[in-house]
Amino acid sequence: MHSEDGVIHLIRLADRPGTSGHSVSVRVLGRSRPGILTGHDLLDCEIVIVAEESLNASFAVTLFPEDLEDWEETLAGLEARRFGTWLDSGRTPSMRFKSQESGGLLVSVHDGPSTGVTVTLPLSVLPPTWAAEQRDLLTRVREVYPREVAETSPGTYEWRRNHHS
Repeated sequence: MHSEDGVIHLIRLADRPGTSGHSVSVRVLGRSRPGILTGHDLLDCEIVIVAEESLNASFAVTLFPEDLEDWEETLAGLEARRFGTWLDSGRTPSMRFKSQESGGLLVSVHDGPSTGVTVTLPLSVLPPTWAAEQRDLLTRVREVYPREVAETSPGTYEWRRNHHS
């Protein structure tokens, strides 16, 4: 579940080896502000897009705990072969997923808040276990970075009882 540099992947979609070389991933780099109540549960991440040797792009993104829940819902829709969007709040780059008749997936990343760039990448030959693999990655991120802060009332935060500082 870890990449070669110790970074945990939340999303890792790639054509089967020996095909196009296209991949899209969301790499979790760590907590945004560890030890600070208002930022401890936020995760610094990057969306990485690779299209063979012609394109290698990354977009910085900070995920809220709710974003992980939204990804779980988006993934459920994708498993049912429905169109999905994730991170569409306008505060970060957004991702769109469209199932293809061939069984592949068309993934678009739109960096509206910063560059305005949209990159669309076809993933035409996903392994049959791709959805289960994404669920495993999500579970792993939640294990490594559990929610440790509770909002007890609007704007008031405290450590959850099981937090170990």
